[in-house]
Amino acid sequence: MKTHRLVLPEDLNQFGFLFGGRLLSWVDEASWIAASLDYPDCQFVTIGMEAVSFKHSVREGTILAIESERVREGRTSATYQVKVTRGRESEGAVIFSTHVSFVNVDDDGQKQALKHS
Repeated sequence: MKTHRLVLPEDLNQFGFLFGGRLLSWVDEASWIAASLDYPDCQFVTIGMEAVSFKHSVREGTILAIESERVREGRTSATYQVKVTRGRESEGAVIFSTHVSFVNVDDDGQKQALKHS
């Protein structure tokens, strides 16, 4: 699944660069959406994000492409590889990449098996 975000003034730190935490929030949201579309009958919560390393800075007005792809499925969890690039470049340099893992929980927050539709 691929989505896009526009970097706005409220997304920037005091030096005019994208806040790292804002990008992490967008990555978490985009990968959660991908997981929820792949498993519509599951209630996912984020359980982990691998290495956090920003490779390039981002300025206001940049369109970011956020691509999420499932790379692992367990009994109760799924992991997605997420890659962030500049959205206007066909093969832009990777700004950020990581793996985000989710676990399926019941209404009490207890792990439960993945449900396939």
